[in-house]
Amino acid sequence: MQWMIIGQMAVSGAAMGFVYALVAYGFQMTYATSKSINFGQGELVMVSAFISLSVADMGLPYGVVVPVGLLSGALLGLFVERVAVRFALVQKTEGWILMTIIVGLFAVSAAENIWGKDERPFPTPISREALDIGGGISVTPVELSVALGVILVMVLVEIFRRWTLLGKAVDAVSADRDAAELMGISATNAIAISYALSGAVAALAGILVAPITSVGPTMASALILKAFSVAVVAGLQSGSGVALVGISLGVLESLASFYLGSGWRETPGLVLLILALALKPNGIFGTATIRKV
Repeated sequence: MQWMIIGQMAVSGAAMGFVYALVAYGFQMTYATSKSINFGQGELVMVSAFISLSVADMGLPYGVVVPVGLLSGALLGLFVERVAVRFALVQKTEGWILMTIIVGLFAVSAAENIWGKDERPFPTPISREALDIGGGISVTPVELSVALGVILVMVLVEIFRRWTLLGKAVDAVSADRDAAELMGISATNAIAISYALSGAVAALAGILVAPITSVGPTMASALILKAFSVAVVAGLQSGSGVALVGISLGVLESLASFYLGSGWRETPGLVLLILALALKPNGIFGTATIRKV
């Protein structure tokens, strides 16, 4: 019976791990092109979820809710890049760190004033009925949709990078910004595109996780630290590594909560982050950066 409980908690934890991986994947997109990270990424998850909820409350079908949510996330990502990141990158400073945090705080305040502070359920046509997958372990279609969403995003981004001219331009800036600019590629536009894609990924994370956690101004407050831990532990260059580390972290959190108590749920992420920074700063799946001097 105990093994059944452990298996069930591992499956549920893995579902949340996919959410961490999805948000962390957004970190990777912006870091690849600009070596900057949007520390307000969690707030983009939250605001996009609220916008999608507002569209759903209008009575529009889910097939409209999702595209509107993704578009809003992309526009918010562009806004963050233009307001909080671009000037700092031009000045070659780390001012984007504080600016993205400030934009995130502003987003929380705006959400509280527009939608209120109460948690609200998110409607979804995806069933919440548990499906038995064997051994007394069950999983809901909502949890499965999170895993499928992560896999779909990674596949689509890979197709975009490999098979579209715009994607190749973004990839070129990621590989060598100076060389790409010498070839006539606008690094500024490539960075803006990466932030738009990162915002859309954040919106998808909000849409997928909202039916599980509900929608509220603080829904992503803990999510952002865990996603950042996943990105650092995996390495800011490996998409598949982010998925593996995200799943592992979700499972470890569930097991820590079961064996040690709910108060220890956050411990695995912090321990992994400390170990990664101390022993392998480039991440488990990352590669060392070589610079000519």
